[in-house]
Amino acid sequence: MDELSAIDTLNALAQPTRMAAFRHLVANYPETMPAGELARLLNVPHNSLSTHLSILARARLVAATRDGRLVLYRAEMEPVRDLVAFLTRDCCGGRPEICEPLVEQLTRSSHPVEATMNDKVHNVLFLCTGNSARSIIAESILNRLGMGRFRAFSAGSMPKGEVNPHAIALLKRMNFDTSGCRSKSWEEFLADGAPQMDFVFTVCDDAAEACPVFPGQPMSAHWGIEDPASATGSASEIGYAFSEAFRMLNARISVFTSLPMAALDRLSLQRRLKEIGRQEGATTKAGADA
Repeated sequence: MDELSAIDTLNALAQPTRMAAFRHLVANYPETMPAGELARLLNVPHNSLSTHLSILARARLVAATRDGRLVLYRAEMEPVRDLVAFLTRDCCGGRPEICEPLVEQLTRSSHPVEATMNDKVHNVLFLCTGNSARSIIAESILNRLGMGRFRAFSAGSMPKGEVNPHAIALLKRMNFDTSGCRSKSWEEFLADGAPQMDFVFTVCDDAAEACPVFPGQPMSAHWGIEDPASATGSASEIGYAFSEAFRMLNARISVFTSLPMAALDRLSLQRRLKEIGRQEGATTKAGADA
């Protein structure tokens, strides 16, 4: 990569929506994402996102394919590797020992699971009543965005025994592995031998009212949003309700995974967790939680 190409690549990423879109695609690499789902995740109009994706495509940072009526996007990693190589070509004036922190950080980012084996992996439990939609979606999102630093679980106070098919369809459309998704009771996580939780988040008001005390004194917060499974109407209206639930949970979990855990004391972290629960779409109880 030459200097002008590096500048073009950096210019393409020098805008918040384009940066966020590219990071979502990188997190999903090597799978593709439909343009419509990406627009909903970022909460931007589809035509605006198309303009941003075109700029990324001209910089060779994304590639588009068509599957029927769907336009699917995937991150292109070679330009990123070329950019990093260009920026570090003369790194440290020939003193490789100074570059070691950078090399280590790049290795950790490329192999997050292996890199965090010696670090604490935080167990996180999402709770709702039926454990069929919201908590299942949240579990799936965190297991992807957590990149080995978090291990997510979900359960319900009165589990329905099966995952909502609309939730499964949405997750599959977003290229999530749904083979491990199942509706189960929170009693599983109160039993002897169950993994000890570091965080417990309720995503429905009823579960927040009845939430039991879990071993180990995990930190908790209420992140209640409306139940997409209660949506009625046409198939598109129901699908929209599930997409909105995904978008709002994804926004909360994205903030959560970005928190500087090691730099926050317990009181400050608890305050941040509650603030996350008051984001867009919070139920009345979640919005009033203090």
